[in-house]
Amino acid sequence: MPATSTLLSTGTDRVPSAFQDSDAGHVAGYRVIRRNGSVTPFDATKITVALTKAFLATEGSVAAGSRRVHEVVEDMAAQVVSALTRRADTGRTFHIEEIQDQVELALMRSEHHKVARAYVLYREERARERAAAKAAAVEVTVPTLLVKGDDDSLLPLDEARLARIVDEACDGLEAVSAAAILAETRRNLYDGITVDELSLAPILAARTLVETEPNYAFVSARLLLDRLRREALSFVSGRPEQATQAEMTERYASYFPDFIATGIKAELIDPELGRFDLTRLSAALKPERDLQVQYLGLQTLYDRYFLHTKGKRFELPQAFFMRVAMGLAAREIDREARAIEFYDLLSSFDFMASTPTLFNSGTQRPQLSSCFLTTVADDLDGIFKAVKDNALLAKYSGGLGNDWTPVRGLGAHIKGTNGESQGVVPFLKVANDTAIAVNQGGKRKGAVCAYLETWHVDIEEFLDLRKNTGDDRRRTHDMNTANWVPDLFMERVEADGEWTLFSPDEAPELHDLYGTAFKAAYEAYEAKASAGGIKVSRTVRALDLWRKMLTMLFETGHPWITFKDPCNIRSPQSHIGVVHSSNLCTEITLNTSKDEVAVCNLGSVNLANHIVAEGLDLDRLARTVKTAMRMLDNVIDINFYTIPEARRSNLQHRPVGLGLMGFQDALQALKIPYASDQAVAFADASMEAISYNAISASCDLAAERGRYPSFEGSLWSKGVLPIDSIDLLAKARPGVDMDRGARLDWDALRKRVRKTGMRNSNTMAIAPTATISNICGVAQSIEPAYQNLFVKSNMSGDFTVVNAALVHELKARGLWDEVMVSDLKYFDGSIGQIDRIPNDLKALFATAFEIDSAWLIEAASRRQKWIDQAQSLNLYIANPSGKKLDTLYRLAWNKGLKTTYYLRSRSASHVEKSTLKGTDGKLNAVSAVTMSASAPIIVNADAAWGKACAIDDPECEACQ
Repeated sequence: MPATSTLLSTGTDRVPSAFQDSDAGHVAGYRVIRRNGSVTPFDATKITVALTKAFLATEGSVAAGSRRVHEVVEDMAAQVVSALTRRADTGRTFHIEEIQDQVELALMRSEHHKVARAYVLYREERARERAAAKAAAVEVTVPTLLVKGDDDSLLPLDEARLARIVDEACDGLEAVSAAAILAETRRNLYDGITVDELSLAPILAARTLVETEPNYAFVSARLLLDRLRREALSFVSGRPEQATQAEMTERYASYFPDFIATGIKAELIDPELGRFDLTRLSAALKPERDLQVQYLGLQTLYDRYFLHTKGKRFELPQAFFMRVAMGLAAREIDREARAIEFYDLLSSFDFMASTPTLFNSGTQRPQLSSCFLTTVADDLDGIFKAVKDNALLAKYSGGLGNDWTPVRGLGAHIKGTNGESQGVVPFLKVANDTAIAVNQGGKRKGAVCAYLETWHVDIEEFLDLRKNTGDDRRRTHDMNTANWVPDLFMERVEADGEWTLFSPDEAPELHDLYGTAFKAAYEAYEAKASAGGIKVSRTVRALDLWRKMLTMLFETGHPWITFKDPCNIRSPQSHIGVVHSSNLCTEITLNTSKDEVAVCNLGSVNLANHIVAEGLDLDRLARTVKTAMRMLDNVIDINFYTIPEARRSNLQHRPVGLGLMGFQDALQALKIPYASDQAVAFADASMEAISYNAISASCDLAAERGRYPSFEGSLWSKGVLPIDSIDLLAKARPGVDMDRGARLDWDALRKRVRKTGMRNSNTMAIAPTATISNICGVAQSIEPAYQNLFVKSNMSGDFTVVNAALVHELKARGLWDEVMVSDLKYFDGSIGQIDRIPNDLKALFATAFEIDSAWLIEAASRRQKWIDQAQSLNLYIANPSGKKLDTLYRLAWNKGLKTTYYLRSRSASHVEKSTLKGTDGKLNAVSAVTMSASAPIIVNADAAWGKACAIDDPECEACQ
């Protein structure tokens, strides 16, 4: 059996060459903490010796020396090295027992159970021997550890402060242990540890415990706050400084003016913020609200939102929320009072502005809008202007939706050259590459979605754009795509009729028509094509094309299915233009043309924060929506516009998109299963309340500030509210199946809207909220829970996520223990197959793939009746088939939905059935030197079937 001094020796050929250094077996940048506290280079060759000795002890020298065992040992050694090194790019420090854990895990995975058992018993025996030796020692000398400061000076470890910080992080939280965190922390310290590593150690120690108690997510966040405070306070003061949370009660007020001055000096903050009454604003900060952020949220803020310069973050959470609020209040009359009002709403997590607003509010380039929609003209100038506009809009974090339908199809005549067009696909390739090249200021990838109508002659090539086979010059692997589907096509599918494809240069009217007018024009073009009057056209079976659309959705996750007619027929702005596409996330439905770029400004109500014992707190919700609508309206005037078409459109129509998040949390707080009539009714009632208050707030703003310029002639001006516009859709498409029930006093609101007007042409849209929901610590958007225990991956790394509501219920029934944690991991975060869990909890905490997506569509239909734009609706299928997809998407159309978003499927590989401890991830705020002593998880919890979208793909920015 291996001795601890030589745990890990030969076989360096299996160590990845990128990690090796000149010493045989040493892995560059990696170190090992021995039990005596010494630190030595990580010698990967010792792993082979450890494994070989284990086989010698159980199988004898002859068997252990065989070629078979040698190959097994080499393979397992490589697995261990890979497991230890794959999650860090620049090296880390391992504890000796972490390496032993990986060796043990490799033996178990390879099913050498006899060897593994002997190895475990040997480790236990050695542990007992060490404990006995320690107890028998007459005198034990505990050396004082030295900590290396930023200036390389060595100072004794401040044990008292370390204990105080951990105690403070645990204060007020149930079922957490400061002693356990301190014990794990101290086990990973060594002489000469850096200040950064020291601040990281308790964070990692707390993170390993999240799977057993969700409150450790708050502990981890508070420990990260201590690290952040040291970084920020030291930078703004110009001297080494640190503060506890208790000390920040006083320190925040003096820090805040220094923070503003530092940001202005670094040319990151608008100098106008320096002219606010900073003393008044400092006094309004609420340091205690730092404690409501969970680890995932704080790490996300650190990595992607907080201002930084010279590699240092100098923005603390409450300063961040106040900076955003000040930027949004800059043009208010009493701007300090409004800034405090906005700050209170943001920092309470009752409402959260969208990512671009959080990124850029109060900065020198306040591009605060979320979404931009464009129509591409059918000439080279127009096409490449659209590509340039994409780059300019993406530069400052805008998500893009492009309407490519006007561009003529393959084989169409080009008058200028007397040649034939190559169609729309080559230009889509250029747009794809531009999105990657312009990466939103380094904060996230550029993201764009191309839309094409189903009658376009290039539609079949468009469907193939995301395939991994075929001519790569005609593929767009990084761009999202969506079908823009007319009702007439769906009617032909249901009737199993024919469908004719045209080039838009020969059927130009179709682009701007919808409803009965589209049908008349389309049938006229069909007759013209049959008579030979159209050069480029093709007739296909509608059902065959529909099946190919669904097949590509199955295989590649694209193009998404969106519906042209309901988007236009129910649009308040149908009097002044046409909706030609949606946006990047399919929730925005605004008019575009070659001269007008649509812009939308987003934010989301945290529905979970508005739940009380009796149900939805309507008074609090009304207050939240009123302030949120004011903030969103302010964005329009403050915004930094990168192209004139966007500015002109936004000021003319002033659309905003108020959405929601935390819907699943709200249901679970109310003990309502997602797959139930009660959930559908709650979706209806909650959205009605948001709609009523959003429209009312916009009407109030119109009274104060004036109507939006294009109000006259709109549906609003005629007293037609979103609930009323269903009648228009039903008239154009008889048989549409949408509920019409209402609870609130809509008649009074109709009269007020007609008389006073609206400040905003559009008021509501439900965005995905994938990142801002992380900040608030709730489920994103209207999504059902993905899993109750899983590892979430995003650009900030990998994070253990546990459904705290489920844990609370299990504790109340005496069911939360280590066995339950093990069962949750074994069943991939689902409780449906765990026998000892009662059926009522199984229904309440059913995961997305256990819920029939028909329930999601029914709830979405109830919301859609109240929304003047659309909603990002993901659909989930555990065992997909062509028939199921056909049924599902026909249901979405029949239920009056305007759009759908990603199709999700159960992952192909799941959470490792061993441990979630040590999932440290690729974190920017934490040093790449990781000191967790436990084995890291091996996980791909979000892989999707085929090429459908991974729910938390860290490279995907479509919904971040």
